[in-house]
Amino acid sequence: MLQDFNLLISTRRGEEKDACSEVWYLLREVGDPEALVDPTPIRGLVVAKTKLNPFEAVEKLRKLLNERPEEFRYVLKIIPIQKVVKTSLDEIRQVAKEFSSLIGLDEKFRVSVEKRHSEMDRMEIVKVAAEEIDRKVDLKNPDKILLIEVLGNLTGISVIRETDILSVVKEKR
Repeated sequence: MLQDFNLLISTRRGEEKDACSEVWYLLREVGDPEALVDPTPIRGLVVAKTKLNPFEAVEKLRKLLNERPEEFRYVLKIIPIQKVVKTSLDEIRQVAKEFSSLIGLDEKFRVSVEKRHSEMDRMEIVKVAAEEIDRKVDLKNPDKILLIEVLGNLTGISVIRETDILSVVKEKR
């Protein structure tokens, strides 16, 4: 599995290899002929490393989805990842502190944790991350989300808006 990914992709279980090929092809279509794509040890999850800014890649893929939806057969969701660290509370705390500046002083936020293949306590992760961000919390309607994706011994972290995630199924409707 790639250690330094910047896109996290979900697919149906058992379709990881097809999703890898599809993502590799789609990233070529939007301007990155050198993208790396790898399945993870977690069923239904694939990671990619693109030279494009991950948020820009998601936007370009969204545009491609609107123009040619038939090309998205295996990819279900694409999430931009800004930083990958070893899975530890100290590393997560440090990135949360570093990323707090990406949340405006007048913006509300929430911490969302998706954890797979990890014994870490979800609420403990939320607590250490939220402690580093001196902004108002809004669990239902935040301006920004500190997204923490735990994949075993690696954790991908981003500050996103809901709209930064490409949900293929929703957008195909």
